[in-house]
Amino acid sequence: MKQRTSENVLLDTALQNFYGAAEELGLDDGLIEVLGNSERKVCVSIPVTMDDGSVKVFNGYRVQHSTALGPAKGGIRFHPDVTLDECEALAMLMTWKCSLAGIPYGGGKGGVECNPLDMSKSEKERVARTFAARIEPFIDSWTDVPAPDVNTGGQEMVWFVDTISKMRGRLDPAVFTGKPVTFWGSQGRTEATGLGVATCALELLKVLGKNVEETTVTIQGFGNVGTYAALTLQEAGAKVVGISDITGAYYCKDGIDIKKAFDHVNEQPQKLLEGFRQPGLEKMNGEELLFLDTDVFIPAALEGAVHKGNADKIKAKYIVEAANGPVTPEADAILKDKNVLIVPDFLANSGGVIGSYFEWAQNLGGYFWSREEYNERLLRIMRDNFQRVWEFSEDRDVNMRRGAFMTAIMRVADVVRMRGVFL
Repeated sequence: MKQRTSENVLLDTALQNFYGAAEELGLDDGLIEVLGNSERKVCVSIPVTMDDGSVKVFNGYRVQHSTALGPAKGGIRFHPDVTLDECEALAMLMTWKCSLAGIPYGGGKGGVECNPLDMSKSEKERVARTFAARIEPFIDSWTDVPAPDVNTGGQEMVWFVDTISKMRGRLDPAVFTGKPVTFWGSQGRTEATGLGVATCALELLKVLGKNVEETTVTIQGFGNVGTYAALTLQEAGAKVVGISDITGAYYCKDGIDIKKAFDHVNEQPQKLLEGFRQPGLEKMNGEELLFLDTDVFIPAALEGAVHKGNADKIKAKYIVEAANGPVTPEADAILKDKNVLIVPDFLANSGGVIGSYFEWAQNLGGYFWSREEYNERLLRIMRDNFQRVWEFSEDRDVNMRRGAFMTAIMRVADVVRMRGVFL
């Protein structure tokens, strides 16, 4: 069987990881062909009147990789580098992430090629509403349920839901997740992904017999995921010595006051670390954070942060992937030779999609949980999933990435066999 390849690094990485795991599982060529391609790829143009009266047309995308297990699930990002190939790669990863999490979702992903940092709030609203209107025929609470991603959040989800609901003449809150608590959102959703990442890091330390209080951590990216991962790990006793965002990296050998950094970011208009100060804090180039001598490194920024050009400089013993695809296959091979243990992205950062599942279920039922109930269920699932992949990987003598892929692919393949090719 001829395997697909792509010039897009992220898509090629997703495909090669899939093909390697599928062949090791012994899947037949027909199943590999089906799961190696996306069910639907939607491209839309988004004409928007800007504040100065000019008209700009942005490109928008929505990819549904698989709906074998249930509605497609995955975020929508606003970023200048959004492409169709990127969305397809991330949609495929969402398929495996949802399968591995044991929730009734397939994989989807979307985005708009724009720079929200250069746009006013009203311009962002017009982009969001027009994009929602253009993809409306393809999304529904039982078909495709998008969520926030890079540069989108609760406000964008409200615009999306409001637009779709007005077009359909009825409120449909379950069609998007990641909404504010005041508008059909769930208590606990904001910190779910970061809490899940931290939980996987803590479970890894537990199975390795490491003392959390003697563990140092660096985190690339101090957005929503990196922030709550840092807060959770520090509360558990770990020492977070390095954090970063687009303004640079911030290092303190005695540990960073994460609560103080969190408060500083929330006080800034663009939510950045620029200007953060504390005794003993050293500012450095953003990439230097990757090369600090630390126990756990958590890449929580964009994909491809660790690649063949810098992987040999990594000094961390363990990597817990919070971003999607932060380590390229070439870097993976280099890190394997260095005996760096990696907890893969679609296991480590699945707290967000599990939290989205909780919100969706609550929306459909019209009944909301307390934050304590939400977090208790989330932590239980994350711990169970980590243990399942760890044990599978140990039994099969494969690394955690391959073990996670094999576990996830098996579940989807079994359902595709039962449902047949015509889906």
